[in-house]
Amino acid sequence: MELKDVEKSCCVVKISGTPGRKPVSCSGVIVHRRSGTVVCTGLPFSRFVADRGLLSSDAGLLFPRSFSDTLRIRVCLPDPQRSKPPRQREVSAELLLLVNCVEFKQAFVGVFREADQWRFHGDDEDAELVRDAQSLCWFAVLRAPLVGGNGADPGAIPWQSSRPLQKGCPVVACGSPFGSLCLDLFIGALSRGIISNLAGEDNAVILTDARCLPGTEGGGLFVVEATDRARLVGLIVSPFGWKSNEWIGLTLVCSVDLIFRNISRRMGAQDPLPGVWLQPGEADLRMSSTAQASEAVRYPTVCLVDSGQVWGSGVVVTTELVLTCRHVVSGKPSVTLKFHQGGRVCEVVGDVLFSTKASSPYDLALIELRVPVPEAVIPQMSQSFDLGEAVVVVGYGGLGRACGPSLTSGVLSKAIRLNCRPVMLQTTCAVQAGASGGAVVQKHSGELLGIVSSNARDLAASVTYPHLNFVIPAPVFQRPLQEFHQTRKVDVFSALNTSEKAVQRVWRLQGAQSKL
Repeated sequence: MELKDVEKSCCVVKISGTPGRKPVSCSGVIVHRRSGTVVCTGLPFSRFVADRGLLSSDAGLLFPRSFSDTLRIRVCLPDPQRSKPPRQREVSAELLLLVNCVEFKQAFVGVFREADQWRFHGDDEDAELVRDAQSLCWFAVLRAPLVGGNGADPGAIPWQSSRPLQKGCPVVACGSPFGSLCLDLFIGALSRGIISNLAGEDNAVILTDARCLPGTEGGGLFVVEATDRARLVGLIVSPFGWKSNEWIGLTLVCSVDLIFRNISRRMGAQDPLPGVWLQPGEADLRMSSTAQASEAVRYPTVCLVDSGQVWGSGVVVTTELVLTCRHVVSGKPSVTLKFHQGGRVCEVVGDVLFSTKASSPYDLALIELRVPVPEAVIPQMSQSFDLGEAVVVVGYGGLGRACGPSLTSGVLSKAIRLNCRPVMLQTTCAVQAGASGGAVVQKHSGELLGIVSSNARDLAASVTYPHLNFVIPAPVFQRPLQEFHQTRKVDVFSALNTSEKAVQRVWRLQGAQSKL
């Protein structure tokens, strides 16, 4: 389908039936218009399950008999005629089944460890809706009398497997912020982003930086090709995620291919989605990974830097040197570096050659590897910083520690210069704990713009802002690196400790007296 038609596949599902309780709602995707088949998150239905233990059992499917007789479902559709003012059509729907995506559940449990205090809901949300691995892996299949397809429309939504997905792949999320609230304003809203990270069998768990809001759960994630053609690749599971009370600014998605596969495997001849699953030329729906691989290789190699107490990211600037942040090495003389390469992890010990003083505004450290990494992609240093240009952060935030470096996209929002020299950059990319020391690169060239120092946190309100972050520009450390390459004298980096007061003022938010 064309990108402009993606919103037509989105709907809103309203669930009611509990006396004294207001209805709950979520987004949904019309996967087969001719038969009126809709898929959405199963979470809102958890309130109506007669035996809550079924959600945590090994059951693969739940049928209508497992739910309260009072359950009522309505599906709201966008007006296909694009009337002004816009109107929606609302129809009654029936629940066919809930399916448990076991691959998503297994990957979720393996990646989102309890020790990291992950949370996928707000404090003020419905306490009756259980939001853990047991319920997030359930998805609902509904049937409603929708507008039938025409002769040229096969009825089935174009979709593809998540298996060939690669980090950095452009995507669009489609859902309805706030669910059934103000449908004329919000239904079928789009949000662009990229694939940030992947986990599990056939990439069952997908993380994207496409920004979504509550109510978009059950909406679709679509891969966007260069020709602006779009294919459904996943269902939104949670638009929010917190790790140790830090908002990570990423959206959690489940592979739609694996949802379909679980239905087909468990239902056999009774499969309610044969028109979707058994599409002719299914192999043609698989995305070629060639273009994405060639683009990703231009980004510099980023590794995980572990000092024992603190961990973060580091950028390989030569086959033997890694640049990271002072607070990541945490005063240690040596650290462990981990490189994720083609599904395997290579571990190397590095010696800390230099760290800036605590009084320096530039939070930097240089590590020398005891074993070189000749296959590393060495970055070209950027000399231009154009506001609004597309950039990508490569670092070990989000799922990075478990699944390799994450990618998040945005723009260069600010470049602060003193005497025509850049001393601080800011971006709108989502940056989380673990991304410090990561690379900020120009999206299309891969040139290194700078090193991530931190995101922003309001200490008074205990709120983190992942999309406001501070970056040390490449020209700050490029000359010392060049001099060190020529002389092998570590003291060439001491210039980073003697910055003028004007630079100190630019970076003053690092001070203990600062609110941010």
